[in-house]
Amino acid sequence: MSEIKIGVIGGSGLYEMDGLQNAKEVKVQTPFGDPSDALVQAKLGDVEVFFLPRHGRGHRVSPSGINYRANIWAMKKLGVTHIISVSACGSLREEIEPGHIVCIDQFFDRTRGRMATFFREGIVAHVAFADPICVDLKDLLFTTGKDLGIKIHDGGTYVCMEGPAFSTRAESHFYRSIKADVIGMTNLTEAKLAREAEICYATLALVTDYDCWKTHDADVDVQEILRIMSENVANAKSIIAKAVPKVQVSSRCGCPDALKFAIMTNPETILAKVREDLDVIVGKYLG
Repeated sequence: MSEIKIGVIGGSGLYEMDGLQNAKEVKVQTPFGDPSDALVQAKLGDVEVFFLPRHGRGHRVSPSGINYRANIWAMKKLGVTHIISVSACGSLREEIEPGHIVCIDQFFDRTRGRMATFFREGIVAHVAFADPICVDLKDLLFTTGKDLGIKIHDGGTYVCMEGPAFSTRAESHFYRSIKADVIGMTNLTEAKLAREAEICYATLALVTDYDCWKTHDADVDVQEILRIMSENVANAKSIIAKAVPKVQVSSRCGCPDALKFAIMTNPETILAKVREDLDVIVGKYLG
């Protein structure tokens, strides 16, 4: 059984939690440029955990400008087997209230032009993505949150929009019409790359507002979002602290073998530079 290592992607405050030991910064160079920031490596009980601030410390990088490939490659290089994504989102459902958390299980893509694959030039792979979230990790996060008494929802569709502006009212109503549940700007891109990297990936979607569809309420207010977000982050840290020691390797999810039948390119035609850059991802298949 491979060693469990957990990656946590979200705000920089996530690694300020009780129980962390031996915290230190780790900088990783990648073939795709620099990650969003240095990672923080620590121990949570007996489990090694790597924290990465998605937008950089001080929230410097916009959703469209995040170097998602570098972030996920760095996690893979460090041996991460599971990624817990913590991300703010807007609610598209009356019953999913600001302050709640959603363990999503589906995505709807509204991004444009993002680099969302490691297989762009010199090697082609098509991974299965019908079920984009690791079911085992998602179930563990939901059960943990429920046991803690947190208002948490099991399953839901996350619309990943481009940003950085919030939705128009027409867009918000359209997303509701297709039965989407929450809307955010980052997680689909991460999930695609994590699947290619054979890393289990699940999201704690922290609901901060009702987007702009609920016209009898105020439109999205940044200050109110920040207040609710602070409360939600505290709940997310509680879930992470309780869930991490329980994470296990499972054959049910299929994430660790996502590339097994996905690589289409004849290995003899793959250039040495491509092999080198993607060795941490495809090395076990190319020899």
